[in-house]
Amino acid sequence: MNQAELDLIQNGYLDIEVDPTLDLVEEINKLKKEKNAVILAHYYQDSDIQDIADFVGDSLQLSQEAARTQADMIAFAGVHFMAETAKILSPQKKVVIPDLKAGCSLSDSCPAPLFAKFKEKYPDHIVVSYVNCTAELKTLTDICCTSSNAVHVINSIPKDRKIIFAPDKNLGAYLIKKTGRDMVLWNGACMVHEIFSREKIVKLKHQHPDAKIIAHPECEEPVLELAEYIGSTSGLLKFVQTDPARSFIVATEAGILHQMAKACPNKTFIPAPPNNLCACNECPHMKRNTLEKLYLCLKYEQPEVTLSERVIREARAAIDRMLEISEKAGLK
Repeated sequence: MNQAELDLIQNGYLDIEVDPTLDLVEEINKLKKEKNAVILAHYYQDSDIQDIADFVGDSLQLSQEAARTQADMIAFAGVHFMAETAKILSPQKKVVIPDLKAGCSLSDSCPAPLFAKFKEKYPDHIVVSYVNCTAELKTLTDICCTSSNAVHVINSIPKDRKIIFAPDKNLGAYLIKKTGRDMVLWNGACMVHEIFSREKIVKLKHQHPDAKIIAHPECEEPVLELAEYIGSTSGLLKFVQTDPARSFIVATEAGILHQMAKACPNKTFIPAPPNNLCACNECPHMKRNTLEKLYLCLKYEQPEVTLSERVIREARAAIDRMLEISEKAGLK
């Protein structure tokens, strides 16, 4: 590979042709051993990436795994803010991502400079930020949270303290209902979870009357009102394993259905329909990562996720506080 191609990889362009005769799974496993690398994959990744990963989880679980891994290199099959979180928690390790352009619509909806001005309007407020945000936003945050631990985080804050919640307005509204706290919400949202159609879900329920509707709290209120269970991706996965229902309509990114089907092969999982013509409810950012790109990023150790010492130092405090609250609450 020449220098020009290496430069392309470093800048996130991994559309380099891979020998089609290569057994990518075998090659990836070899590279993991040679480089003492670990692959972390989010539930929303394609099934082939989930199956080769050392650990598959939601954002809280992946944050915890990144903090305790003994590997020299972390290959993070997810979106950019997740890889940033791994770097914040393990600054001495090399963190690579299959596609540097795997971003996040929710994270992009809350630019740190704009939020800093917004925060100035509420100087007496504690800032709680959903972990689905940039490292820079985390430096402006007092406590991070995930959908798994958000209720515990909000409840850990004294009742007399005012709260700003960013960046997800839908999760924020759900937390207001769950905790009874009056919070100032930043106006951000996830493109995947906002696209579900209440009308189409109702029709689907009529076609499958025995199916239980389950939803992620990033969904809009009209969809959450239909849900018989609301939870994080890991919470949804646990629910389908323990609930006696035999079929489920699942309102979150469709990648989680792979793990549900593996855990419960005798149950039926139906993706909730979105309000679009292509009938897809997949995150285009998550799907930028492919097995070929994962192989290339392990082989060339690029593109690498880097952060300044200042960002690592200032962002880590909010993440550590989140992990402390999670540990006290017994969340794993």
